[in-house]
Amino acid sequence: MFVLSQIEHNLPMPPALLSRPLVDAIEAELERLFLDKVVANLGLCVSVYDIIAVEGGFIFPGEGCSTYKVSFRLLMFRPFTGEVLVGKISGYDEKGLQVSLDFFSDVCIPAHLMQFGTVRGEDGRWMMKTEDGDELYLDIDDEIRFLVSSIKYPPIPVEQKEDDKLFAPMQINVCACL
Repeated sequence: MFVLSQIEHNLPMPPALLSRPLVDAIEAELERLFLDKVVANLGLCVSVYDIIAVEGGFIFPGEGCSTYKVSFRLLMFRPFTGEVLVGKISGYDEKGLQVSLDFFSDVCIPAHLMQFGTVRGEDGRWMMKTEDGDELYLDIDDEIRFLVSSIKYPPIPVEQKEDDKLFAPMQINVCACL
């Protein structure tokens, strides 16, 4: 679920940060750039794990900041295919369930991939009908388990209509609701 990714980046340092110790200033700037952001094909950045190397400190012509070549590792959230995750139901509609992992909420479970016997009730809520005839409702904030089938990093749209749903830079696709 969490992996370390090593990255090398040319980091321009704003002059205001240069009064701090260099490693602290670099870490603060890396957190500003990467924390809580999705890096394509790597995942969601949770934390700057460590700084491996710092080179440079060059000031390029026409720029007022020094640029460092920084090698560092980020702690990334990227579940693997086949992993079972636990989340809470954050919403539902006729298409299926929306699930939140507290820090990540772009998980959708389509209706056709829910557990056998799951149907939509008259009031719009999803429920599971058991062999005994009982109806077990899936309510908001109920905890559920699901199996990850893949992760998508869709391209950033050039234009987005007002009625389109918000763009999600990382989508977890589910193949089964357990």
